[in-house]
Amino acid sequence: MFDTLQRYNRFTNGRFFIMPTIHSKYLGDLRTELQHVASGQKFITDAPIDNHGKGEAISPTDSVCAALSACMMTLMGIAARTHEISIDGLQADVTKHMGADPRRIRAIDIRFYGFEQVLDAKQQLILERAAKTCPVAMSLHPDLEQNITFEFGS
Repeated sequence: MFDTLQRYNRFTNGRFFIMPTIHSKYLGDLRTELQHVASGQKFITDAPIDNHGKGEAISPTDSVCAALSACMMTLMGIAARTHEISIDGLQADVTKHMGADPRRIRAIDIRFYGFEQVLDAKQQLILERAAKTCPVAMSLHPDLEQNITFEFGS
């Protein structure tokens, strides 16, 4: 990681270059490698089968949907910690719906479930509100439907 930091944190021509968040590399055959610069963690994207790809890895549009789910879970985790609510067992299933003309994500369905603790109405509201204020949700175009459901159990 030191080499990565060394590469980006330097002065050139009187300007300080700030380390980017993500480094992307095209690997050929509609595949990319993405690296989180600060941690060094990497993942691969692949074009989906229905768009000339092999579908052997997560697609770029799948990663948008995954980011929404992960962001919402993170915000629920922060709220849970603040309000001493257990979200142990929390899981999500994410479904992407594509549109055409132009090709884009039309809708994302996320179902949160698996809460091990029975939550009262106030705790449920805290978690729902936290999830819906995540930065990814707020960054997506308003025409993109975000269908979010919570199954808190009995």
